[in-house]
Amino acid sequence: MKVVIDGNHLNIADIAAVARDDAEVSIAPEAMDRMLQSRKVIDQIVEANQTVYGVNTGFGKLADVRIPPNQVNELQLNLIRSHSAGVGEPYSSIVTRAIMLLRANVLAKGNSGIRPKVVQLLVDMLNKRIHPVIPSKGSVGASGDLAPLSHLALVLVGEGNAYSGSSILPGKQALSERGLNPVVLQAKEGLALINGTQAMTGVGALSFLDLYRLARIADAAGALSVDVLRGTDDAFDERIVKVRPHGGAITVAKNLRDLMKGSKIRESHRQSTHKVQDNYSVRCMPQVHGIVRDTIQTCERWIQTEINAATDNPLVFPEDRVLISGGNFHGAPMSVCFDFLSIAAAQLASISERRTALLVDPSQSDLPPFLMQDSGLNSGFMLAQVTAAALVSENKILAHPASVDTIPTSANKEDHVSMGVTSALKFQQIVNNLAHVIAIELLCAAQAADLLSPLKTSEALQILHQRIRSYVSKMEKDRVISEDIASIVRIMETGSFLRDIESELGHPL
Repeated sequence: MKVVIDGNHLNIADIAAVARDDAEVSIAPEAMDRMLQSRKVIDQIVEANQTVYGVNTGFGKLADVRIPPNQVNELQLNLIRSHSAGVGEPYSSIVTRAIMLLRANVLAKGNSGIRPKVVQLLVDMLNKRIHPVIPSKGSVGASGDLAPLSHLALVLVGEGNAYSGSSILPGKQALSERGLNPVVLQAKEGLALINGTQAMTGVGALSFLDLYRLARIADAAGALSVDVLRGTDDAFDERIVKVRPHGGAITVAKNLRDLMKGSKIRESHRQSTHKVQDNYSVRCMPQVHGIVRDTIQTCERWIQTEINAATDNPLVFPEDRVLISGGNFHGAPMSVCFDFLSIAAAQLASISERRTALLVDPSQSDLPPFLMQDSGLNSGFMLAQVTAAALVSENKILAHPASVDTIPTSANKEDHVSMGVTSALKFQQIVNNLAHVIAIELLCAAQAADLLSPLKTSEALQILHQRIRSYVSKMEKDRVISEDIASIVRIMETGSFLRDIESELGHPL
């Protein structure tokens, strides 16, 4: 696969293709032309010795300090060096690739005044798998993600460090070994490289894709849990959700009906009066899973807008030959977006854990304690549910919104900040926790299905059960269950059994 960037047409799937699948990247010819036109405006300003922020002035609180013409290039290099103040664990190569792609795409839009050769070097680094070492902490998401993007920019100028294969090399050496040369920054180019929201957006966009996949898997896991708990599908009746017509709830209810259709387990107790109504974690799945779907749909639009948005300051408008200072670098849109998604993902994990709790409780499930025939000697899935509970409780803390916080920086010049990277990193952790919580539900539901044999679930859910069993065997006696959880998380990441279920249903979940 090849991804062509022009600053206007990149989509979220393209980010995954480049970050996770190493798709080749190139710059559209028309984007090269726009960058050249944008650069002419900067060159004219420098030649006319006009005073323009970011071109020949200091930065932030130092914006009123005029820089002599002979020091304009040095100013840009100093900016990159001084703003490389990140700390903490570096981003993974996958996240780093997402950040690099997003920054190259925004620069290709032609509103930053950067030379095409600088952006081409960034693209060449992507294609040759040179990944700057970018510490994950140090951005408040105000004038963009200054610290993370500065560490990225360091390698472009032959400084800093980069992963080249499995080795960490000095930036200049990493470039040289792959046949590349560093650039010498000119007026405004340092600022153009670091003023933007690409760190928070890169982290968050990848986690968004993971959440979208997990939301679909959660419907399948929930449907299997309902069936093996011998619950009713009455609450998923189309007439119920249509009189409270939230789109996500309508979609989820249909998914649950389709997934459970034809289950012999369901038919075996259809006339039973054992339960009048099921627990909320069963009965209210359309409402809870549904609002997660609606949040995903809303936030997808916001993320899609952001990845093709000009977030530099000042922005160059070559058709008018002007630079205009503004606030497009502020991370509020993404910070709020990832906070919303965090809350939604935490909800999805919480209701999944509650279904797991029902499955392991014999008073609720009418199954052996902790889903083991020889319980007592064996503890079965007792601690799996405890792990799910621990992750859900962690999510409750992480779901506290970062976007409601702010702290002044740059001598109070930047007095309202977004905390966008914090929001994105919390979202990433919540989604990771969610994957493990759903994996635990799948393991428990599959074990319950085995205990109900020879009764069989629906055709679609049998496929789910078979896929689980192809990686993890039925638990006959206690074993190290963390390995089973990890196996299910891995197959969820591939999306393989999700595709198999959707193929059986004839429509996507």
